[in-house]
Amino acid sequence: MALNLIWAGFFLVAFLVALYKAFLAPGADPGIFNVIVDTLFDRAKTGFELSLFLTGVLAFWMGVMKIGERSGVIEFLAKLISPLFTRLFPEVPKGHPAVGAMMMNFSANMLGLDNAATPLGLKAMDELQSLNPHKDRASDAQIMFLVLNTSGLTLIPVSILALRAASGAHNPADVFVPILIATAISTLVGLLVTAMIQRINIFHPVVLAYLVPAGLFIVWFGMKMSQLPPDRLQATSSLISSLILFGVIVFFVAWGLIKKINVYEAFIDGAKEGFGVAVKIIPYLVAMLTAIGVFTASGAMDYVLEFFRVFFGALHMDTRFVDALPTAFLKPLTGGGARAAMVESWKEFGVDSFVGRLTSIMQGSTETTFYVLAVYFGSVGVKRVRYAVWVGLIADLAGIVAAVSIAYAMFG
Repeated sequence: MALNLIWAGFFLVAFLVALYKAFLAPGADPGIFNVIVDTLFDRAKTGFELSLFLTGVLAFWMGVMKIGERSGVIEFLAKLISPLFTRLFPEVPKGHPAVGAMMMNFSANMLGLDNAATPLGLKAMDELQSLNPHKDRASDAQIMFLVLNTSGLTLIPVSILALRAASGAHNPADVFVPILIATAISTLVGLLVTAMIQRINIFHPVVLAYLVPAGLFIVWFGMKMSQLPPDRLQATSSLISSLILFGVIVFFVAWGLIKKINVYEAFIDGAKEGFGVAVKIIPYLVAMLTAIGVFTASGAMDYVLEFFRVFFGALHMDTRFVDALPTAFLKPLTGGGARAAMVESWKEFGVDSFVGRLTSIMQGSTETTFYVLAVYFGSVGVKRVRYAVWVGLIADLAGIVAAVSIAYAMFG
């Protein structure tokens, strides 16, 4: 119901705003409807093109995952993380393939490997759907998985650092630690809220035995990486990501050969499944991108920003952060749109300005919530997402508030 109302709301609000701008606003311009219609078809095309791109990536990674399944690697990884996941995902039996797939997905997300994370996440969602007794309704395990995905915990924000360097930032990596802190807060809030709703004891000794060392590692890793010169930081981040990614592929293939399975046949079988999943995604992706596109093209976002500028100004607050809000608002809706808003803020205010740094932190603090919901739930045919949207947005909000607070604390 929540996703249904939000999706319809985008179109209705866009239509009302367009009517006002076309016939009632000063300097009214009926041409706004042409812009909206052009955007509508453009986003529909984009949704299909994204699905085509995902087809190849999905086929490859689900092929690799099939090798991991048949060779026993996924089962082994699942056993390592099983004590934690049996408490965070009580619906999932010990040793179930979903555990290994989720762990691989989270690992890829933390390394900033979006192309690998998505197909691994879709595989995990498919495994979770096999345990779901109500196929059109999201299970608690699926919601927990989605929320942890949309909170976007990332250890190495390679793309943001590279874009800052290309835009002439004096020290492209000065946002590295702020991003790490903001994304960790977003993930923690998402985990806590979901656990509270699902009545999961997040402070169980077993859970803390995993989370506390992981948190300490994040702090240590962030401090070590932040001490590197900017050029070495980017090179090291890229090397670590690529080495781990390719290393996983080679390890799966090598282990499959050791276990004497037909790795080529396993890969082909998995790739066929990936192709089928990609086809299922197309309607959901097109639906979400068109709704977001018309909302933005109508100018509704401009009115939202002006409201916040007036609201926070009336409270006598420093309103510099409002200029960064387009990135914050677009991030849950569209990764490409948020990235474009971030780069636009650099052009207007400067990449090393307060706003420029803040948008960089915002971009790395969370994931594209509605995109993830549309793709992941769409891939398994789930239509009733229950509270997944709201908890995902709460995690996003926590990340954005953290980004603003950290930016003021570190960059004034």
